[in-house]
Amino acid sequence: MSEIPAVPASLATTLGALKASGWKSIPVKEELRKNAVHNITNNLPLFEGVMGYEDTVMPQLENALLAGHDVVFLGERGQAKTRMIRSLTYLLDEWMPIIAGSEINDDPYNPVSRHARDLVAAEGDNAPISWVHRSERFGEKLATPDTSISDLIGEVDPIKVAEGRYLSDELTLHYGMVPRTNRGIFAINELPDLSERIQVGLLNVLEERDVQIRGYKIRLPLDVMLVASANPEDYTNRGRIITPLKDRFGSQIRTHYPLDVDTEVAIMRQEARAASIGDVKVTMPAFMERIIAQFSQNARNSSHVNQRSGVSVRLSVSNFEIISANAVRRALHAGERDVAPRISDMESIAASTGGKVEFEVFEEGGESRILQDLIKKSVMDVYRELTAGTSMQEVVTAFEQGAVAHTGEDMSSADLINYLATIPALRTPIIGLVGDKASEAVTASAVEFILEGLHLTKRLNKDRSQGRATYRAK
Repeated sequence: MSEIPAVPASLATTLGALKASGWKSIPVKEELRKNAVHNITNNLPLFEGVMGYEDTVMPQLENALLAGHDVVFLGERGQAKTRMIRSLTYLLDEWMPIIAGSEINDDPYNPVSRHARDLVAAEGDNAPISWVHRSERFGEKLATPDTSISDLIGEVDPIKVAEGRYLSDELTLHYGMVPRTNRGIFAINELPDLSERIQVGLLNVLEERDVQIRGYKIRLPLDVMLVASANPEDYTNRGRIITPLKDRFGSQIRTHYPLDVDTEVAIMRQEARAASIGDVKVTMPAFMERIIAQFSQNARNSSHVNQRSGVSVRLSVSNFEIISANAVRRALHAGERDVAPRISDMESIAASTGGKVEFEVFEEGGESRILQDLIKKSVMDVYRELTAGTSMQEVVTAFEQGAVAHTGEDMSSADLINYLATIPALRTPIIGLVGDKASEAVTASAVEFILEGLHLTKRLNKDRSQGRATYRAK
């Protein structure tokens, strides 16, 4: 969220002025529904920054909002569940009035807390009003086994008791996260990780609207939209979710990973950190973007990758960043200031892939082999896609007539571009791939891509030695 703006001076400051302004109180779900109707009617997205869900998840979410449902998003890690949950605040009105000093965002027309009720009773239309920005109407808790009722609902404040109040006095309560999100959106990430006892307590305050704290039963008629996320495996009868709480959610929405390479590329471009550093300019060729995205797509379909843990989109973003970083490092050593990632930079993704993918292997060195196989398959898939209809026979013939090409980290862009002079047949497929106005760095990357593609499609041989690759005729 951006910085909270200043409260507009035109907004009412007393209960009487609020009534005179014509402001009407509506439940939070009705407020979300009203603003969702506006966006849908005007062909606007519910919120920005989430891609690939336009025809799958978003229609279901629109239905849930229009129906006034609490929502649980089911999906593996890295499927934008938390981003969507947090972005729901953009569907709230920008400003909401509360009784001044209220800890639980009391509705000026229908106060809930003892503080607010007493203030309205004493001051009437002169009761002071303050305004809450929509960004402050969101509460979030990551479910952990040590989460307590006091965290979510509240606890008796010993300081207030020491001041002379009785335990039965509602003013002794220190409200937890759920009451403090009254008239807003409360989110629980990884809901099944809450212990069953806490799930029951949460259900009670949301469904029965009351709660017992230290033996004192109080009514908390909260107005909250509850949103949660969960792993599909945990959100079952065999998992760790109690059925009554599961039944509390009106809509259950299944998320998914990007269904195509184009969407994955768009997400990478949006999320990845800028690669250029100082006076070193990094240009990521389009074919390299597709290879990185294809790698994640192939990992999600690999029998050697644990699909239950998922292959997050964060894998694509991290690989994008690490490959760019490796290209920068190569440029700094070579004294270049214009650089583009190449196929040889793909070796660097071992570091960024390790913590995000669980390989199912048992033999020594198996993870490295699977990683290399995924890289090769991804390069070959993209090569076949982008060079379909382009004849490579003249290039192969040039190698059969004795041409040899070397690639590697120690090769400068100029070294690779020289092959366009010694192997003129390369020029046509290179121009078809990146155009005739591409920078030297991008053109050099394309040379390496074409050579590797010819090797993977079994048209050239490749020998590796001391960080270099040598391509020659079969």
